[in-house]
Amino acid sequence: MTFGIKTTPMHVGYQEILRVWQEADELPQIADAWLWDHLMPMAGPADGQVLEGWTLLGALAAQTRRLRLGLLVTSNRVREPAVLGKIATTVDVISQGRLIMGLGVGGTRQPPGAGGIAGANPAVAEYEAYGLTLVSPGEGIARLAETIAILKGMWRRDVFDFEGRYYTLRANRNEPKPVQSSGPPLLIGGWGTRTLRLVAEHADVWNIPGPPHNTVDHLVERSRVLDAHCEDIGRDPRTITRSVQYIVSYDDPAGDRKAVLELIAAGFTHIVLSLRSPYPPGVARWLVDEIITPVREG
Repeated sequence: MTFGIKTTPMHVGYQEILRVWQEADELPQIADAWLWDHLMPMAGPADGQVLEGWTLLGALAAQTRRLRLGLLVTSNRVREPAVLGKIATTVDVISQGRLIMGLGVGGTRQPPGAGGIAGANPAVAEYEAYGLTLVSPGEGIARLAETIAILKGMWRRDVFDFEGRYYTLRANRNEPKPVQSSGPPLLIGGWGTRTLRLVAEHADVWNIPGPPHNTVDHLVERSRVLDAHCEDIGRDPRTITRSVQYIVSYDDPAGDRKAVLELIAAGFTHIVLSLRSPYPPGVARWLVDEIITPVREG
């Protein structure tokens, strides 16, 4: 059982995020720290500040020494795959091999009336504002599969060509290589059936938002779909770490503990405790004292 923290960089400044990460860096009970990958606020005032995820991650990598780190999750629709591979390589070098490569499909066009986070589709305004294009879910999955192949090729081969339906590379050279042999571990986020197939085929870690975005029953059902995909391709499902995000309520630690224990009982072994801003003083120590340690000892 491992725990991470997530500081969503929305309506909050760099110094405040840095404070939390450096505090967490001194607490071995917290294994990793995470950002997101949006360019505009997804909630609250539309004019609120948001820092770009990978740039911020590089800065935090240089200011910490122990935490594993990454984005939950990188949108595959924002950066060209090979450019993303170079960015990720650079962060792995800066962090001396602490990067976890979090990836997701990114913004897609959803059918009318679709439920959940995807149904609300806040990516529409964001993508229009930044000149990005939404694609169909099927195309999004296909593009993500090509990105995974490109990242692996860049990280493992000296000279790399790629010919896909959506992306083409000629004589790609990526030096230096990541510090981690064969590249950073791959985390894929999402819960769609086709996304879970990619998890089974390629990922070291699967991540999904927990309550209130998805019920525990839904998480269990999606976990069973992942098991079925693993069985279909002959992979031991126990080789995939099951990771879930949970938004912490600062005024109800007992409720937080109960929710986390339910997620553990559902089979998740990596819990990312997501923090709402503004972050209280000593919030990382508070997480350890009020949630992580009691859950482990209970």
